[in-house]
Amino acid sequence: MAYVLPVRDMVMFPGAIAPLFVGRPRSLKAIELSILEDRKIFVATQMDLSVEDPGDGDLYSMGTLCNILQMVRVPDGSTKVLLEGLGRMRARSFVKERDVLSADIVPVETGRWRKDEKIEALKRSVMLAFEEYVTLHPKLPSEILISVNSVKDLDKMSDLVASHLTIDVDKKQNLLECNRMDTRLELLLKTLLEENELLKLEHDIHDRVQQELEQGQKQYYLREQLKIIRSELGQDDSESELDGYEKKILNAELPEEVEERAREELRRLGKMPPLSAEATVVRSYIDWILGMPWHKETEDNLDLSSVRSVLESNHYGLERIKKRLLEFIAVRKLAGDQARGGILCLVGPPGVGKTSLGRSVADAMGRKFVSMSLGGVRDEAEIRGHRKTYIGSMPGRIMQKIKQVGTKNPVLLMDEIDKLGNDFRGDPASALLEVLDPSQNDRFVDHYLEVPFDLSKVLFITTANVTHTIPSALLDRMEVIELSGYVMEEKLRIAKKHLLPKLLRENGLSRKDLTISDGVYRKIVGEYTREAGVRNLERNIASLCRKAAMKIVESENSDEKVGPIKVTAKNLKDYLGAPKRYDLRLPKSPRRGVALGLAWTQAGGEVLVIEAISTEGKGQVTLTGNLGSIMQESAQTAMGYLKGHGGQLGLKDVDWSGLDVHLHVPEGAIPKDGPSAGITMAVAILSVLAGRRYLPDVAMTGEISLLGQVLPIGGIREKILAAKRNGIKRIIVPEGNRPDVEELEEWVKDGLRFVFVSSAKDVFKHALESD
Repeated sequence: MAYVLPVRDMVMFPGAIAPLFVGRPRSLKAIELSILEDRKIFVATQMDLSVEDPGDGDLYSMGTLCNILQMVRVPDGSTKVLLEGLGRMRARSFVKERDVLSADIVPVETGRWRKDEKIEALKRSVMLAFEEYVTLHPKLPSEILISVNSVKDLDKMSDLVASHLTIDVDKKQNLLECNRMDTRLELLLKTLLEENELLKLEHDIHDRVQQELEQGQKQYYLREQLKIIRSELGQDDSESELDGYEKKILNAELPEEVEERAREELRRLGKMPPLSAEATVVRSYIDWILGMPWHKETEDNLDLSSVRSVLESNHYGLERIKKRLLEFIAVRKLAGDQARGGILCLVGPPGVGKTSLGRSVADAMGRKFVSMSLGGVRDEAEIRGHRKTYIGSMPGRIMQKIKQVGTKNPVLLMDEIDKLGNDFRGDPASALLEVLDPSQNDRFVDHYLEVPFDLSKVLFITTANVTHTIPSALLDRMEVIELSGYVMEEKLRIAKKHLLPKLLRENGLSRKDLTISDGVYRKIVGEYTREAGVRNLERNIASLCRKAAMKIVESENSDEKVGPIKVTAKNLKDYLGAPKRYDLRLPKSPRRGVALGLAWTQAGGEVLVIEAISTEGKGQVTLTGNLGSIMQESAQTAMGYLKGHGGQLGLKDVDWSGLDVHLHVPEGAIPKDGPSAGITMAVAILSVLAGRRYLPDVAMTGEISLLGQVLPIGGIREKILAAKRNGIKRIIVPEGNRPDVEELEEWVKDGLRFVFVSSAKDVFKHALESD
C-alpha cells in the first residue's frame, strides 16, 4: 500500500522532477506520513478538476510513484514539495483510512521491445520535433534540449519529453498509459507535430498583429510630422480635411475591398494641391463611396396578413400580382437571405396602376421606394455610370437611386422599360442585363465607383405597355405579369374607394362638400371615356372636384351660401359638357356589309368596325383605313377563301371578274395591323355579297386560312374586356383559344356568351342572319 497524492491539471512522468503546491489537508497528511516512512508517494491525476475530496472512481488508476525530495512550508499556509518520478504504477484499488487516501499499487511493465530501425527512426523524429517545439514555445528554455539529449535510455527520454509538453491532461494521461515503446513514440510524435503547427500559427498571428501595430505607430508618427510641415506651409485646412475623411472611413465600416480603394484615393488626395481640378474629382469620388449604403438595410415585413391588407387597401383587383408578391414574402420568410428575388415585369395598358403598384409593394413590405423612368434613355452610361476621369462625371442612375434612398434593399421601379433606345453612345438594354440578373448582380460594378456593390437584395419591378419591343435577352430575365384593363364594375369600385378620396383631399374638399352618385361614375365610364385603365376617369372626377371647389370659394364672397354639391347623371352635362358617345359607331340593328371585330392595342382591347361594299368593276379589291401589311394579307386571304368556296356559301352566281369590293376600317388616322381580323373581314364581305345582314350583338376575333379554318390569336383577355365595355353579349372565339377563355376570372365572363368555332362556316352561321 502507498499513500496517494491527488493532483489537478498535471500528470507526473517517471524521471521528471517537478515542484508542486499542496493545500488540501488530506494531501498534506499523506505527504507527512510518506516522509516519516520511506518518502515514497503515489501521484494520480483527477478526472474531474472540480472534485475537492477525490476518492475511488475520481482518479485515473495509472499514475507515477514519486520520491519526495523536499518539503517547504510557504508563508501563505500552503506547502511546496519537490517530487521526482520513479516509475509507472497502476492502482488496483483506493482505500481511505486515517483521513488519508491509500492505494494498492503494482508496477507497470513497459513491455519488451527491441531497438530496430523503426524505433530508431521514431526516436530521431521525436527529437527533431521536440527541438522545433522548444524553439517555438515562448516559455521553454533551450537548456531543456541539453538535458533531454543527455538521456540515453529511450524509455526515460520519451517520458522526459512528454513531461515538458504543455498539452491537455487527457493527452498527457494517454502518453503515461501507453506501455508499448513504438506506440508511445508514435503518439508522442503525432502530439508534437500537432502542437508545432499550432505554435507556428500563433507565431504568424502574433507577427501580423505586431506588424500592424508597428505600421500604425509609423503612420501616426509620419502624420504628426506631416501636420507640422503643413502647418509651416499654411495648409492646416487641407490636413483637417484629410483627418475628417480618415475618421469617416474608419466609422463607415466599409467592405474590405471598398475601404482599401477609399484609402488609396485618400492618399492620392493628400499629395495633390487642394484647389486642383483633380483633387475635386477625388473628393467627389470619396464622398460617393462614403455615401453609399454598403450595409444599411430595412427589415422586411414578412407577415402575410399584414402585407395582404396593405395591398387590398391600396389597389382593387390585380389578384395575380398580389398573389405573386405574397409568394415572394412566403419564400423570403422560409429561405431568409438564401432567397433570390425575381425581377417582376408588369405589362399592361396605360392607367391600370402599374407604377402606383410598385409603391404599394414597398409599403406592404416595409421597404423604401424609389423609381426611375427608362423611357427615351439611349446612353449606356445612364445605367453603368461614367468613368471618373472627367470633372462632372457621376455614377449611373441605379447607384444614384440607391444612395438617394439610403438602403441596399429598396423596391426600385424601372418605368417604361419597353421604351429604351440605343445609338452610338451604347445600348442601355444590354447594360441592364447584369443589373436584372439575380445570378450576377450581387457584384455589380458601376464605371464610376469601380468597386462591386450588392444589388441582389433590391426588389426590381419594371413596367411596360408591350413586350415585343423589349430585347429578348432582357425579357428572359424577367417574370412577366400581364395587367389587363378594367370593366365597368371594377372602375366603379376603384373610383369610389380610391380615386374620389384622394382627389377630395388634393382639392381641399370633404365628403360633405361633394357627393357623386353611382350613375355618374357609370356615365363617365360609358360616355366620357374610352380606355382600359382609369386615368381619364380620374381626370374627369378631378374636374368635378375643381368645379365644386370653385363654387364653394365663390359662395364665400357672396351672401348666397352653397350647400353640399351633388352631382347626378342628370346634371353631369353641366359639369363635363356633352358626352362623347363612343358607341355611336357600333350598329344597333342588323345591317349588310358590316362586321364587328376585336383588336388588341397598347391601350388595351378595342372593338373594330369593318365595312364592305361591292360595285361593278374589274374584280379589284380596295383596302382603306391605314392597314398594315399583315392585315392586308388577311383581307386577301378572306377574299380568296370566299372565291374558292363561293358555291357552298351562296355566292355561285357572283361574277368575280366584274365586281369590285371595297373594304374599309374606320378611324383611318390610326394604324392597324395583325391577322386576328381575318375572319371579321370575311364576314363583312360575305354579308354584302350574299345579302345576309350582320347581327349587331356579336363580335368576333380569329385568323382565317384559305381552307376556311379559324386559327387562334393572342390578347384574348383584352379583347373580351373591350367587348364587355361596349355592351356586346356574344363573342365568337377560335376553338384554339378555349383554354385561354376558361382561365379567365368569372367576373370577366359574367354576362357573356362565348361561341367557339373552328371553321368559317360556323362563324357565318352565328354572325349572319339565315338565308
